[in-house]
Amino acid sequence: MNVQPRSSLMHRYLDPASSLGEIMFGLVMTLTFTLGAGIIIDEEGREGIRELLIAIIGCNIAWGVIDAAMYLVGQLFDRGRKRRMGASVRSAPDEAAATAIVEGELDTWFDDVMTVPERQALYKRVAAIVRDKPGAHGFITKADLMGAFTSFWLVVIASAPAAIPFLVMDDAHLALRVSNGILLALLFVTGFSWAKYTLGKPWIVGFSFLAVGLGLVALAIALGG
Repeated sequence: MNVQPRSSLMHRYLDPASSLGEIMFGLVMTLTFTLGAGIIIDEEGREGIRELLIAIIGCNIAWGVIDAAMYLVGQLFDRGRKRRMGASVRSAPDEAAATAIVEGELDTWFDDVMTVPERQALYKRVAAIVRDKPGAHGFITKADLMGAFTSFWLVVIASAPAAIPFLVMDDAHLALRVSNGILLALLFVTGFSWAKYTLGKPWIVGFSFLAVGLGLVALAIALGG
């Protein structure tokens, strides 16, 4: 099995699915603004562009903060769940009861790759290790904060390419078309790049991401988002 290295900041603190979700969210949110921005430009000109850029950046910053906070909540929840399991194992009356608790938590992970005797031996060993160790703390760690920061900047940075054409082009309508083109290309590149973590064909996954992204934007606009 080919395991991708997690050397970059993005993948050091977030798994590929989480980082993919943050980037997709940022791109879709930005496209929701830019695909419907033609009317604003027609009515308000350069002032409308400035307001559009402020709205795009402000919205993604706000959602970046929300996603960062939700990441921390999720980490604390997962850690609390593990602490609860550990406390249950340590307070179990005997080895069999402790093993049964571990089995209830982990069995769905291994039922397709290990035989029943192999799984039982593993759960027994895990229960013994947990019973011999003190309970872990439930505080926020540096890694948690870095993961939250990564969630934040992935959402925010996804909106940055949309602003560049408006800063370097005088023709607002042309800048808008270029901006939308860049964002659509990034949707494809995101799908193409993340396909390496699956068995999907990069080109097919890239175009699928592009289609799904456009569908989500259309839905958001139709619902007034």
